[in-house]
Amino acid sequence: MPVRSFDRVYEELRARWPEYTEERDVATPHGRTRVHVYGPADGAPLVLLPGGSATGLVWFANAPALGERYRVHAVDLLGDAGRTERHGAAPRTADDLTAWLDALLDGLGLARTRLCGHSYGACLAVRYALHAPQRVDRLALVDPTQVFAGFRPGYLLRALPTLIRPTEARARAFLAWETAGSRPDETWQRLYALATTVPGRKLVVGSRPRAAGLGMPVLVLLAEHSRAHHARKVAERARRALPHGEVVLLPDATHHSLPLTAPHQLNDRLTDFLERPFGVTVAGTDGPTG
Repeated sequence: MPVRSFDRVYEELRARWPEYTEERDVATPHGRTRVHVYGPADGAPLVLLPGGSATGLVWFANAPALGERYRVHAVDLLGDAGRTERHGAAPRTADDLTAWLDALLDGLGLARTRLCGHSYGACLAVRYALHAPQRVDRLALVDPTQVFAGFRPGYLLRALPTLIRPTEARARAFLAWETAGSRPDETWQRLYALATTVPGRKLVVGSRPRAAGLGMPVLVLLAEHSRAHHARKVAERARRALPHGEVVLLPDATHHSLPLTAPHQLNDRLTDFLERPFGVTVAGTDGPTG
């Protein structure tokens, strides 16, 4: 029953994407990966990696604006709920995931791309950018976890019931606590909650990647009211690790309400960063630009 319910809500959220969105299933050594593709065929590629349980569909509020200039590729993550299929052994290490992303970009025909990730997807994006910097033109990290700092103990304590014995009700209660006051999209909340109950989910959690080794332009967008970590402390660490990066606090946002909270603000920040010539400084940001 949970899988059928998840499939139904997945299709409801898929219908929120722009009319001409394409669904691509890309062959990789681990199985077929589902990618939601939108934007001009000749647009510069932009790959979007979601947080855990969010699926690539979570970017539905961002795709219309980003797809005006870019060929958007929103990915259902390997090992998570969604339409990506896993065959054979489950990924066990960070190397398995970077090899999967290598195969995915090859299958999409992308020699280089702009790369953006949220939460767990941001951590994965950092790992990939360190692994294959020649393939990543620019890197955007939306409230990244396990990159510049660990989780707050209170956040892990709240998440524990959902991790040990996931139910839709427990996931909804956890979301309500973390996103209090931000009101993320109701259909997506149902998808997230049901995703936690899908059998066979296995996300790889490895050691913290060394973000200081990133050489490409990097944007870090942090949720001001994130309960996953202390946003201002993370901002300080990000600035130290990335002296030529750009670090911005998104007002009123929480960790799990992104990227749905104030999508116009998020879209504007992303588009400005992706288009801006390297080294140009923007007044009014919360950190140096890159």
